[in-house]
Amino acid sequence: MKDQQTRATARILGALLVALIATSCSNIPTAREPKPPVERNVLTNLPGSNGKVIAVKFDDTKYSHPQEGVEEADVIFVAQVEGGLTRLLAIYSSRYPQQVGPVRSARISDIDILAQFGRVGFVYSGAQSKLRPLLSAANITNLSAERNPPTIYIQDPTRTAPYSMMAKLAPLLEKASDVELVKSIGWKHGKRSESATAIESATIHWPSANYRAIWSETESRFLLEFDGAANFNVAGNQLGSQMMIIQKILITPSEFGDRYGGVTPKNHVVGQGEAFLLRDGTVTKVRWQRNSPTEATSWTLPDGSPALFARGQVWVFLTDREPDFTYKPVDTQVAP
Repeated sequence: MKDQQTRATARILGALLVALIATSCSNIPTAREPKPPVERNVLTNLPGSNGKVIAVKFDDTKYSHPQEGVEEADVIFVAQVEGGLTRLLAIYSSRYPQQVGPVRSARISDIDILAQFGRVGFVYSGAQSKLRPLLSAANITNLSAERNPPTIYIQDPTRTAPYSMMAKLAPLLEKASDVELVKSIGWKHGKRSESATAIESATIHWPSANYRAIWSETESRFLLEFDGAANFNVAGNQLGSQMMIIQKILITPSEFGDRYGGVTPKNHVVGQGEAFLLRDGTVTKVRWQRNSPTEATSWTLPDGSPALFARGQVWVFLTDREPDFTYKPVDTQVAP
């Protein structure tokens, strides 16, 4: 009997010891698994995906404003067209709005601008017959209204033709199976240059259009005016960004033109020249160089070191005219 009591007591003590050990072990801090790195878009360096590259050709006259979907683009190129006007070529790879527009026709300059991105899905209303073979030979997937039904390319009844065509991106993405994922086009992000100078605004000129970028301390970004008026989207928000480029290029007449006799200009984005980086309320003069359409553009400071970009949507203004800057007083210049 005594042996049985001894064994029972031993079992109870053993159970208590096991419970005590388990409780103690549970209180020992365990190493946490490292969090996976946040994916960042290679163009904006903002948290986001690196999806397929979809390019959209926007009209950019006062009749097409307000535009829809521009604010969701990762990059917006502003290029000269006939009559000294401008059109936008917007690049999407991290976010795809439901609808974009007004969509307009392709131009010869689009081919070289897009070549650096690899295989691109190109959304546009159409192209003149002489340009179509060049578009077919380019590294472009044709997602235009010439190949898609009016259920995808719809007419906005609140707008007037030819400024009324809008495109739905979701069904076009389904047709972009051969389009490549976005890759770097030579931009490096990082600290602002010590040579940056604080500005209040910058005005970019073309023969029949102009943009003005005004730094907003409240919103910490440049807000855009177009032809002297605030540039709003359809939601009533003013377009703009923390990061913009004024790229001085050569613009020459091309062999193409419009039905009214206007000559289509060629925006030469292959070559080299000067540019101005607008970021964080400052401007920095830099050099750009691109040796071939398929190569990335290099951006360098006067000492040859890389010019670093701010995070965010990037506007690229392609012009052959000198911009005008309004500088902040010397005593308000900011340290890098």
